[in-house]
Amino acid sequence: MDIRILRPSDIPLIQHANIENLPENYFLKYYLYHALSWPQLSYVAVDVSRPPKTPYDYPKIVGYVLAKMEEEPTDGVQHGHITSLSVMRTHRRLGIAEKLMRQSQQAMVETFGGHYVSLHVRVSNEAAIHLYRDTLGFKTEKTENKYYADGEDAFCMKLDLSFIREQLREDADEEKGANKDKSGSEDVDEGEAVGDVGRDPAKGDAGSKKDSKIKVKVGRGLGVGELVERDESKHS
Repeated sequence: MDIRILRPSDIPLIQHANIENLPENYFLKYYLYHALSWPQLSYVAVDVSRPPKTPYDYPKIVGYVLAKMEEEPTDGVQHGHITSLSVMRTHRRLGIAEKLMRQSQQAMVETFGGHYVSLHVRVSNEAAIHLYRDTLGFKTEKTENKYYADGEDAFCMKLDLSFIREQLREDADEEKGANKDKSGSEDVDEGEAVGDVGRDPAKGDAGSKKDSKIKVKVGRGLGVGELVERDESKHS
């Protein structure tokens, strides 16, 4: 199974998965709006065991998550929102929905600095509630009466994403420490400057004798030993 970012060419397939599995359906332009506005947040699950037979065949998409960032959050806190999540019945109980959700949540923090993610779920959808509450750790904030078009109530759920931010910080610190170990001390002496850059011509070269000159033999027939620079100023 391959979890990758949603592409505009995937939209007809995720719309099919939405119509197949969920009662809340959207126009194609609504999916395109998400894909173009927040391309880092929406993902699809592709069954790679059934690759396209020709370059013109569509990939076998068996699940998706459609997500966005709230453009004008009422609480003034930058956060994401899960618009839709669906996995085909033939591929459920494989952890696909959880992987899709976690990938989207991490992108919310990495790309947009999201502090939390919210979603709505039907009060009768026990399988989804179990995923959000027991597996992913969402908390129920409130119940919104008659949220759906058919009059059913919805739980408004929320997940604090600070644990992802902390993990990213730890990973960055570990990478920084690893790079420091490879290069040694941060204050490494890189030697003298090359050429005349940064030097005062009146003072001459630092750390060398003022009148010292280097003579190098050139020409044909020089062996390896003759190519070594020698200080012959004492013999001149």
